[in-house]
Amino acid sequence: MYEVFEHTADLGIRVRASSLNELFADAGRGLIAQLANLARVQPVSKRTITLQNESLEYLFFDWLTELLYAFEESRLLLCEFDVQVEQSGETFTLSAICRGEAADETRHELDHEVKAITYHDLLIEQADDGSWLAEVIVDI
Repeated sequence: MYEVFEHTADLGIRVRASSLNELFADAGRGLIAQLANLARVQPVSKRTITLQNESLEYLFFDWLTELLYAFEESRLLLCEFDVQVEQSGETFTLSAICRGEAADETRHELDHEVKAITYHDLLIEQADDGSWLAEVIVDI
């Protein structure tokens, strides 16, 4: 589950999930939902993403940046995310299969122009009950 909150001239996305994999997947949906109406995006093409980082927060940042890049480079709106985040020693690895389609102005209502993912107030934390919370500010 994700929710949007206002932040000065930017936009915040807050995500809560029962697992780390769901957290990253829901964050992906939350980001793409700021670009276009997800209900109209069809999972017709596939993109595989693999990322590594020694910081979970920076891996989260890299993940969202990669999704934004896919939109900016190929106009690709991704709507389904099968994400696996694993830790080996000091390194976190993300492997994801993402599905979506190229933006079509006749079918997709484009919304915000997200310029960048920011490090400002970037947060990922695990609650005592094992659930996860993430917050990220995006520059619009």
